[in-house]
Amino acid sequence: MSISELFPDPPASTVPSITIKRPDDWHIHLRDGDVLKAVIPFTTSQFARGIIMPNLVPPVTTVESAQAYRERILKARPEGSDFTPLMTCYLTEATTADEIERGFKEGVWAAAKLYPAGATTNSHAGVRDIQVLAPVFERMEKIGMPVLIHGEVTDWSVDIFDREAVFMEQKLLPLLKRHLGLKVVVEHVTTAETVEIVRAHAGRVAGTITPHHLILNRSSLFNGGLQPHFYCLPVAKHERHRLALRQAATSGDGNFFIGTDSAPHLRSAKQAECCAAGIFCGATALQTYVQVFDEEGALPHFEAFASLNGPRFYGLPVNTGTLTLERRPDRQMAAIEVAGEDIVMFRGGEQLPWSLGETRP
Repeated sequence: MSISELFPDPPASTVPSITIKRPDDWHIHLRDGDVLKAVIPFTTSQFARGIIMPNLVPPVTTVESAQAYRERILKARPEGSDFTPLMTCYLTEATTADEIERGFKEGVWAAAKLYPAGATTNSHAGVRDIQVLAPVFERMEKIGMPVLIHGEVTDWSVDIFDREAVFMEQKLLPLLKRHLGLKVVVEHVTTAETVEIVRAHAGRVAGTITPHHLILNRSSLFNGGLQPHFYCLPVAKHERHRLALRQAATSGDGNFFIGTDSAPHLRSAKQAECCAAGIFCGATALQTYVQVFDEEGALPHFEAFASLNGPRFYGLPVNTGTLTLERRPDRQMAAIEVAGEDIVMFRGGEQLPWSLGETRP
């Protein structure tokens, strides 16, 4: 049974196509090596730029390692691609304000990424005490560099469905009070309460929303048995939260924009005794987003969410080219081969109502 059959949403319109400024992905995992080479064509076919997550092994913590990773990404792009990777610094408790400023002023880093230690994939080197980074945040305030936050506590006594809410109350709100000039992106927002926190701090706080959190809820993980390829962090929440995310994304509110959090893992890591967290949606992201906007009667707001709000928050120019999405059936492959294994694709094999059309630079 397809996702659309599990969670039918409002009927779509009959608009035949929509053309928007070329969109960007403000949260993408491209990995490295063979996986990078296998997944990057899907991202470059959809997006002009992408904020690249730094949680490699070892993590991207220095200007030099970010430069080297960027070069590997550029080399892996398909021939003729103009995709621009926007690099990020993986914050640790040893990160210095001078290193942050150096990378930002040299144009290497677009932002810094805060992982609570142990919160998600390859986050073990992350931060245990956010206040240790006060000097770093003060420098980031001064130079206008955003911090991107995975907003979950890692206390195992806190229910996994409550970890985002607890983080917002115990960590994010105090951080915003201490650093009034700090620009913050709450990544992969999953709750109605976080939506309201982002709105309450409009201008200095933004939120990214994934395609999968717009169509999955927590029941999706267990429909017909455990569904490992629907498992991500933060996990999908109660249906009321899914509906709140759809409303936020499609409302025209400038505080929200695309962040696919496309996170490829080999099938052996997903269908394992201890399942890896992450959903690979690189080939179906825009088709899913536009379907949601269509179902919600909000296609006039799609360009802002996909192409305008993110550049405005980051202080970057809007892309000059265009991309057209067309109302015609699209069916992506169920999985992609990588080095003798494969990676399952989100909504792969399912007939999607929208397809990618022409891209003009």
